[in-house]
Amino acid sequence: MNKNSQSNAENKNTSNIDLSIVSLGSILLLSIVIAIVTNQEWSKKAIDSSFDFITSEFGIAYIVILNISLVFLCALAFGKHGQIVLGDTNSDKDYSDFSWASMLFCTGIGGAILYWGATEWVSYYQNPPYSLVPRSDEAIIWAASYGAFHWGPITWTLYTLPAVAFCISYHHKNIPILKLSAACEGVLGEYSTKWPGKFIDLFFIIGLIGTSATGLAFAVELTTSSISQLTDLQDSKQMRLIVMLIVTLLIAFSVYKGLNKGIRILSVLNARLALIIIFFVFIVGPSAFILEMGVTTISHMTSNIIKMLTWTDPLQRGDFVENWTVFYCAWAIALGPFIGMFIAKISKGRSIREVIFGMMGWGSLGCSLFFVILGNYALELELSGKYSVVDHVNELGQSSAIAAIIELLPLGSLLLALLAIIGVIFAATTYDSASYTLAASSCKQLEADEDPKKVLRMYWAIFLGLLPSALLFIGGLETIKTATIMASFPILFIYGVMMISIMRMLKTT
Repeated sequence: MNKNSQSNAENKNTSNIDLSIVSLGSILLLSIVIAIVTNQEWSKKAIDSSFDFITSEFGIAYIVILNISLVFLCALAFGKHGQIVLGDTNSDKDYSDFSWASMLFCTGIGGAILYWGATEWVSYYQNPPYSLVPRSDEAIIWAASYGAFHWGPITWTLYTLPAVAFCISYHHKNIPILKLSAACEGVLGEYSTKWPGKFIDLFFIIGLIGTSATGLAFAVELTTSSISQLTDLQDSKQMRLIVMLIVTLLIAFSVYKGLNKGIRILSVLNARLALIIIFFVFIVGPSAFILEMGVTTISHMTSNIIKMLTWTDPLQRGDFVENWTVFYCAWAIALGPFIGMFIAKISKGRSIREVIFGMMGWGSLGCSLFFVILGNYALELELSGKYSVVDHVNELGQSSAIAAIIELLPLGSLLLALLAIIGVIFAATTYDSASYTLAASSCKQLEADEDPKKVLRMYWAIFLGLLPSALLFIGGLETIKTATIMASFPILFIYGVMMISIMRMLKTT
């Protein structure tokens, strides 16, 4: 009797796995990895050529989708549908506001915010937009503004749209499926569970795997640079392998504990550690300059927001828009369904308006804190002549520069140790959230109080490491950055489908 019950349970668990998605996604991923490893030179040329073609021919499409999404979300939040509560009208929130904000922030940003927050301005300062004179005073203001812009309105707008689509389909329409095809159910109808929907889910899986590698690589590189600066050990492949093993152990812990105890604990811990570091930098660093420059930056970005949202550089045809604005749009679009799926899982009891303003508000605010405090601290070192941040970035890279400027602070060694810990936890939470989401999208059904099977999450966690390893093998972080554009391209057009789907699902409920 017990054996029969156990057998039935195992059959049920297996039958709930969408084997067509798992097998096709795995085969496609393995084929790409094998092609990259066995034909390195050809693969790099193909990836670079694809980047040039997509950004030059379709760059405007990314800008258009960004602006339409922003207007659409604002109209939805302020409209009559914004007050709809996800789940039952009297549903309690599963998580406190701080836990919810911590999970969405750590999942949506990961270690990349530490990587770019302190030194992204260096690239804009040397190669500014709008044909400005490099290293001029005007270039400084725009350099400080563009980081917060790229990580605020752009990123969180494109994260929020799929989050709303998933929230409506999963909690409001009560479709017990966490797949991108389910978020498009308002357009696809019955075809959301057939091959048109399965193709959309395959695009999502490839997009997530191709893009999550970027944030993971940034976090690992930042961590190893901090360790190297702290211990004088060389930042080597062996050290990065050890860090990846530690990340894997944290993922195993999170998988074992589940969503409530795993990702939540790590996300809240990381948010607190990150806040400790940036506020410590503000207190012991050049506080007056940070505050003055921060106010100027936010004011400048706000007064020029429409210009920044719509600028495509049609006359000069420089590469700033393609290399930065389009790249961040592509990154957010490729990661958007993953973030949206995860946010839907943790947002029961919140209104649509609360999800929209919470994501765009908390997300943009958190990113702005990093750019205003860490970025302006580094900028002050450069302008005052205390430390040449620009030269360090040009010679040794951004992660090495970040570790160097952190060590200049009082208790610098302790802060470097904290930075290394934060980098590891950021990598683990992003990686585990991605494996959780891939596992959820591989299930035929997933109830609101149900988690995908641990074995499925571990399976995708292993597969997540294959593509970034192959890309690093042939070209490093720049190749991974290029692959992000390619991974996002099919999903770009699905964003338009999601907007139509949202309106249809709300009208038919």
